[in-house]
Amino acid sequence: MEVKIGVLHTPREIVLESDQSAEEVEGAVSAALSGKSQLLSLTDDKGRKILVPADRLAYVEIGEPAVRKVGFGPL
Repeated sequence: MEVKIGVLHTPREIVLESDQSAEEVEGAVSAALSGKSQLLSLTDDKGRKILVPADRLAYVEIGEPAVRKVGFGPL
């Protein structure tokens, strides 16, 4: 699952591939924005933790899992 996180006052967004489901990511974002948690905590597909302060979140975009094509055929 591709997740893009916009951070306030930062020109670049955080992009990660996560093994978490869309519902799990949405739940973590909801908990951070509702004040239940001070940090948005996500884990990428390599096991690294990404922590973003909840008060610095600008947006979170949850995308579909990307299927990577290999070869020289037409796209």
